[in-house]
Amino acid sequence: MMIDYKEKGKVIFSMYDYINKMIKELPHDTERVSKTPAANHQFMTNKMSKALSENEAQLFHHLVEKLLYLCQCTRKDIQTAVAFLCMRIIKPDIDDYKKLTDVMHTYEVHQNCH
Repeated sequence: MMIDYKEKGKVIFSMYDYINKMIKELPHDTERVSKTPAANHQFMTNKMSKALSENEAQLFHHLVEKLLYLCQCTRKDIQTAVAFLCMRIIKPDIDDYKKLTDVMHTYEVHQNCH
């Protein structure tokens, strides 16, 4: 975590390195930018979506845990989307995985990581 005191009367907390490491854990086929971590479709489930493999489900759970930590420390704007993803860790599907990557690739995160 970085704590910036450069501007008088202002403290900025950031976790850009943490975010970069999380994004590097994603498969390369998920690189994209999302403008919001929680669009309307984010909270809908698709009963027809295929379940993730055991390895993909473990990665999903691992990344949701990291997002939970991130939103508690510095990214309050993703709390609602992460709370929904936490409810999906038991049997995540491909649709849930896409939602996870949407949260991780929000416009702000993507811009701040470069």
